Amino acid sequence: QVQLVESGGGLVRAGGSLRLSCAASGGTFSRYNMAWFRQVPGKEREFVAVTRVSDGRTYYGDSVKGRFTISRDNATNTVDLQMNSLRPEDTAVYYCAADRSYFGNYLGNYNYRGQGTQVTVSS
Repeated sequence: QVQLVESGGGLVRAGGSLRLSCAASGGTFSRYNMAWFRQVPGKEREFVAVTRVSDGRTYYGDSVKGRFTISRDNATNTVDLQMNSLRPEDTAVYYCAADRSYFGNYLGNYNYRGQGTQVTVSS
């Protein structure tokens, strides 16, 4: 059973940066595809980014391309999301997710997910 704990959320002004981190435990981290999603109350969950374990490739949602960067550290069992040029519309709860085989953009297909961390971007 994999446990995921997000951290690093907070309040930031538009144009600023924030770095989220997701710590994994209870499994072989290096075997999991790791992803970030976000959700605004009343809206559907949105795919943000994923790092694919098979070849290290990364994929991003259209709304964050060029601004966000996902990275993983198998030595520390963490996956980070560096968020730059933040906008008010980036305000959401951000979730970390993991799966051995799936690396797509539907959170429901990931076997494991964290409890989320709130990111608020003020204008």
